[in-house]
Amino acid sequence: MKKQIIELLKKRGIEGVEEIEEFLSDRPKKTYDPLLLHNMEAGVDFILSAVREKKQLCIYGDYDADGITSVTLLMQFLGHLTDRLEYYIPSRFEEGYGLNNDALDKIKAGGADAVISVDCGSVSYSEVEHAKEIGLEIMVTDHHSITDVMADCILINPKQPLCGYPFPELCGCGIAFKLAQAVQRRLELPKEYLNEVLDLVAIGTIGDIVPLLDENRTLVKYGLKKIRTSKRPGLVSLIRETKLIQQNIDSENVAYVIVPHLNAAGRMSHAAAGVELLLSKDESEAAPKVAKLIEYNAMRRRIQDETFEKCMELSELQCMKDGSYMNFCIITSEEVHEGIAGIVAGKIKDRLKRPVIIFTPSGENGEFLKGSGRSTERINLYTLLKTCEDLYERFGGHAGACGMLIKKENFEAFSQRIQKETEQLLLRDPSLSEQGPDAELFLSPAEADAEFAGELEKLAPFGNKNERPLICMEGVSLSGVTYMGENNKHVRFSAFLPPDRRPLSCVLFGEAQEKKSILESGRRMSLTGSLSLQQWQGIQRVRFTVGDIFENNDTI
Repeated sequence: MKKQIIELLKKRGIEGVEEIEEFLSDRPKKTYDPLLLHNMEAGVDFILSAVREKKQLCIYGDYDADGITSVTLLMQFLGHLTDRLEYYIPSRFEEGYGLNNDALDKIKAGGADAVISVDCGSVSYSEVEHAKEIGLEIMVTDHHSITDVMADCILINPKQPLCGYPFPELCGCGIAFKLAQAVQRRLELPKEYLNEVLDLVAIGTIGDIVPLLDENRTLVKYGLKKIRTSKRPGLVSLIRETKLIQQNIDSENVAYVIVPHLNAAGRMSHAAAGVELLLSKDESEAAPKVAKLIEYNAMRRRIQDETFEKCMELSELQCMKDGSYMNFCIITSEEVHEGIAGIVAGKIKDRLKRPVIIFTPSGENGEFLKGSGRSTERINLYTLLKTCEDLYERFGGHAGACGMLIKKENFEAFSQRIQKETEQLLLRDPSLSEQGPDAELFLSPAEADAEFAGELEKLAPFGNKNERPLICMEGVSLSGVTYMGENNKHVRFSAFLPPDRRPLSCVLFGEAQEKKSILESGRRMSLTGSLSLQQWQGIQRVRFTVGDIFENNDTI
């Protein structure tokens, strides 16, 4: 392995022969006993008691990819033990995130005896009390931060105060998998019952953007192997119809193709479409469900692009003061589709390099505003927004993304306070306003060859906390600038370092028109981005995906 890769691993905190070997291994071993999770023994007892007494079990999940895969996993695994199973996922538009009393009433009226939540419920104290009052037994499995009164029931969450689990960064589907693992061990069930759901764990883990380190890295590596050989009809159909090559699936294919299609169900209609696809028995059953998800995702992308342009215009009207953007960008619009507000907030955050929240009307008479926020790498959005928690009706999230419901009458107070809190935060630590990570490697185009790109691929799977290494190429010249895509918003070109004219194929997505004057200036450039190996029709090519371009002073 090249010295540069070893140094890069050390920068990322991976040191020592054993730790490096584990990180790079195709068969990692870093995983932990599920019984180390607080309340896991009681959780297993809860399930086995329900199965033994033939109780109707309802799996209650969330409407994103993590929730969809969590529900699917327990439906599939527990299906080996009982046919007294059903699931419930609330509507993003009519019910919102998490447990709610009306849903619990429906579940009880439908004949369920017990509820297991996945990916939600840790601080749903009043809802859990309501479940008990109406005669529903309930247990909660979740992974979100706990900053409020905990639900008073069997609660399995590595982030609860009494839990000493060695790795608290599992996603909701990861927690569901550990529950299944504990049941499998107690009953000495076939290990195949666990192996057959590893594809779901990989999708949920990548989709929820939890750190791809430690146990998550182990689960995703085995999960990707499962996806590449999967016989799951719905997943195989989705992979084929989205033009992916199944045996080459990587974490980025999951993140940018599979996950968005699953999320599109909950964003555009109802997340049950994702569960039904993943539980399909054969490809003929799966085909119309895949078509529906593809339709939802195309709709999502079209609305998202239109909304982004509208919200960028609104940001100039609502978020500028004295000719520059405020530290925290707050956008309100009656036209934004609630299902894509968070995605658009993330794209505006990337453009403006500051935290962004988009608010849309909510409630029958629009008496509330629902906000979806995204933050930059260095500013913890959850901690910042929690300073205004007394103004919210509902609030939740994590460092990079949050959501809240607020009364219209409290909106102005919120806007003023959050701007002041952000200003104070940046005064205390000005480095928080710095954007993006520093380059980890400095290469010339000639050094960025297939051999080096292959070495970098050994660091995969890439994702949160294990991103593709950020590479900087200084003083390069450009040739063959070619615009592509709708409205010429993408561009490809070659980069080389005179006098060595060996070119490196480069592509810049989404910002071609913004960078057009620089691209065509005829001056030397510095590029930052990531290097990857691309497979196309059996041919392997090296590609540099550009994140940013900086113009140098000297001409070519």
